[in-house]
Amino acid sequence: DGPVTYSEGPPDARLKDFIYCYWQLKTTRPLHEPFKYRVVADGCIDIFLELCNPENPFVMGFSTTYTEFPIGHSFHYVGIRFLPMAFPQVFGLNISELTDRFEHLNSVAPKTARCIPPILEGLSSPQQVYPALDHFFLNLINRTTIQTDTRICSALFQILEKRGNIKVEELDAGLSSRQLRRLFKRYIGTNPKAFSKVVRFQNMVKYAASGNSLAT
Repeated sequence: DGPVTYSEGPPDARLKDFIYCYWQLKTTRPLHEPFKYRVVADGCIDIFLELCNPENPFVMGFSTTYTEFPIGHSFHYVGIRFLPMAFPQVFGLNISELTDRFEHLNSVAPKTARCIPPILEGLSSPQQVYPALDHFFLNLINRTTIQTDTRICSALFQILEKRGNIKVEELDAGLSSRQLRRLFKRYIGTNPKAFSKVVRFQNMVKYAASGNSLAT
């Protein structure tokens, strides 16, 4: 009900292994002061753009720290939040250079940067925007050969299952610690230890928000 609203929506069920959610952040009226956009580490990678300027989309890499930056007095941002490891699978990239940074999507995935703006032209509501994004990403993934390394998938599952409370040496993925660090850098953007810290932090946030005790 305030001057800035944030909402999330699920993707098509066929995209659930790649996209966590779509989101919108927008003003309902011009603000007196520039809004500070806050980024908290969550293990995901986001594509985002301003609907008033869709020709200039960005990608935000894995965040290891909290940061904030001003984004203006009036805005309407739309984002696609990819699950850990999904972005490099879809786009075939080593994402280690994106860690703690955001870049113009054109320098990372130029074809997608060109294709997304036209499909969102004239759209504004979630009921319009999210189905358009579903259609685009379903077509993209159907045309893409997704290569999955089961070893890093196994390590990710173990970290998530233990809520980040597991040592790197305890991960049973059929890889040496050095190999695991290299694959995590490529597919996640950071090492297993740092990713585990983010998972622990997110679970603390989840339980704090629910009013439950971490001991339960």
